Amino acid sequence: MKPLELWTHELRRAGPATLVGPPALVLLMAVLAIFGARLGSRESNTAFMLLASLEMAIPLMTGMAAASSLGRDHAVELQLTMPVGYRSTLLRRLAVTVGWTGLCALAGSALLAVGGWWELVPGAPRGLAVQLTWLAPALWLAALGLLASAAFGGTVAATTTVAFVWVAEQVFAGPLQASLPSRLLYLFATTRGTVPDDWTANRIVLLCTAIPLVAAAWLLLGHAERVLGGEKE
Repeated sequence: MKPLELWTHELRRAGPATLVGPPALVLLMAVLAIFGARLGSRESNTAFMLLASLEMAIPLMTGMAAASSLGRDHAVELQLTMPVGYRSTLLRRLAVTVGWTGLCALAGSALLAVGGWWELVPGAPRGLAVQLTWLAPALWLAALGLLASAAFGGTVAATTTVAFVWVAEQVFAGPLQASLPSRLLYLFATTRGTVPDDWTANRIVLLCTAIPLVAAAWLLLGHAERVLGGEKE
């Protein structure tokens, strides 16, 4: 299989929700940006909802897609005997998932920039740093989703873990930002607020802590019994 065909195949294997969800979100953002004021929403409220779509919805989609990556393939027993390991296939699928979602997020970010929505959100980053608004939490939740999938060996438990973390950070935003360690790991530091001087550190910590999560998932996926167990769910 040629490299382009291989990556295209992995994109299809990621599932229809992964393919349709991000561009559908960007389309909804465009509709909101165009008609938000006409529907009676203040510009500041519309700007907040657009920014929340990037920082909250995009990472959730990415995390859910990563959590459901294990168990999508038939005849995994054969793939485990191939020279290229099955976990390499999963990481390639994760890269395709994050890449596709990232392209859609870039389109959404460009929409906010062209419409001047970034300037309406107090404390929102400027320049290239705006991309960290969605990129850092998306990569972190994707890494968590992959690790949960490898640890639990099934889609239901893994997606539940991602959803639980996402909801918990929404509900307990205040307590999580009360101390520095949890504040640095908070996913929604742009829309839900944080100490201004901690925003950049928060994004860097999220990116850095995603690496050991992926490394742990890589180690767990090296156990054939765990992978085969996930296929049965």
